[in-house]
Amino acid sequence: MRECFELRDADAGGRIGELTVPRAETTVETPALLPVINPNLDTISPRRLAEEFGAEILITNSYIIHGTEDVREQALEEGLHELLDFPGAIMTDSGSFQLSEYGDIDVTTEEILEFQHEIGSDIGTPVDIPTPPDVSRERAEDELATTQERLEVAEDVDTGDMLVSAPVQGSTYPDLREEAGSHADATDLDVFPVGAVVPLMNDYRYDDMVDAVAAAKRGLGADAPVHLFGAGHPMMFALGVAMGCDLFDSAAYALYARDDRYLTVRGTRQLAELDYLPCSCPVCTEHSPDDLRALPDRDREEELAAHNLHVTFEEIRRIKQAIRAGNLLELVEQRARAHPAMLDGYRALLDHAAQLEQSDPVSKGSFFYTSHESARRPEVRRHHERVTRLETPDSLFLTEGEPARGDEYDESWRVEPPFGPFPRALSKSYPFTAELPERTDRAALEAAVEGVVRLVEANPETEVTLGHWGWPDGVLEAVPERVEVVDLMGDGD
Repeated sequence: MRECFELRDADAGGRIGELTVPRAETTVETPALLPVINPNLDTISPRRLAEEFGAEILITNSYIIHGTEDVREQALEEGLHELLDFPGAIMTDSGSFQLSEYGDIDVTTEEILEFQHEIGSDIGTPVDIPTPPDVSRERAEDELATTQERLEVAEDVDTGDMLVSAPVQGSTYPDLREEAGSHADATDLDVFPVGAVVPLMNDYRYDDMVDAVAAAKRGLGADAPVHLFGAGHPMMFALGVAMGCDLFDSAAYALYARDDRYLTVRGTRQLAELDYLPCSCPVCTEHSPDDLRALPDRDREEELAAHNLHVTFEEIRRIKQAIRAGNLLELVEQRARAHPAMLDGYRALLDHAAQLEQSDPVSKGSFFYTSHESARRPEVRRHHERVTRLETPDSLFLTEGEPARGDEYDESWRVEPPFGPFPRALSKSYPFTAELPERTDRAALEAAVEGVVRLVEANPETEVTLGHWGWPDGVLEAVPERVEVVDLMGDGD
């Protein structure tokens, strides 16, 4: 077990954890946002990030510091915490981003890790190869091999009590991502960034991003703190957390402010387009859109950056509460309705329901069925697997309504879309206390039938009758032939 990371709560793939950062003598609660600080450009000061916004950790680029003579000398003389005036934990990147952008950098993994240690970084990063999406498999394999070699080099660098990252690469090849996760997990490194996903997010390929992260998570252990590199927009944080990511770094708050862009959890708006400010943060309660537009450029940028940070940190807190309450996937579903590409991402997440189910609590608050995607949630899958282990009588009536009267059947179980059949004694147990719409959709019925099929196939000696209220023929076609089907609306079998 990794001593630096301890899990406290979980929901779906999301978790609340504690990342102990020994060099900073602090513990960071995750999910956590790491605001990106450019050491040469100070939009919101690190001290203000800590005191006003509650930032416990931030990230800056050691390669930029290394390559800027006056900043480098100051960092070496005073230390990174004094240079930035930040009381929390500081993570440093290595120059891998510059490598991906410009094709070459002039430091090695040993040199940059030793430099990060010298300037007082709390979490350092080796120089990995951020392989972009959709490259040839040969290139992805070659670059992954180089990254893995550098992780092994990083293990041998004396970094004291500085934590060290082990980036997980592999482009858009799930098997390579999983292999990379397994390799990184086998090292004695500490934090595990899923790298080179920014191009996917820039192109709104959230489904491919989910698949990449899910593959990396299959290779990593449950005690591995996962960092989603470059995931800076609050719209997608809930999705990222539900996949099992714990750390997010964001330069978006500053970059967007520079372009007069205003962040919301439903997307980004241009300040010029706004007649009202749909937010209650201090910036939005003290200014109108006209006020902000009238500010000098530097002041306007700072105010917009502050708003963007308020929205971003608020979403992190909202996600933590959703994990604690057990309704994280319902929050993800709300966010998924903000953009078609986000909906693709949510549907891709549910393709990995079996993986999510491994960490999803067996019991929690109420299950809210809010769209046909809800029929694919891990809780439904778990019941379908467990129903095969339930003991059945010789004859069994499955029905949406009241139990059968008389002694025609040995027992009468409930059938509740989307879960399917279960003994009535479990009706007050999670997830069968679910809040369901009156107008049941086809996806819920199909999921219920899947539960019936699983039960029937597991109990070939049991005579089963299914009583339904006008379910369509197309749904009932999946019911095994040996099951007697009765339409309780009186329309016949």
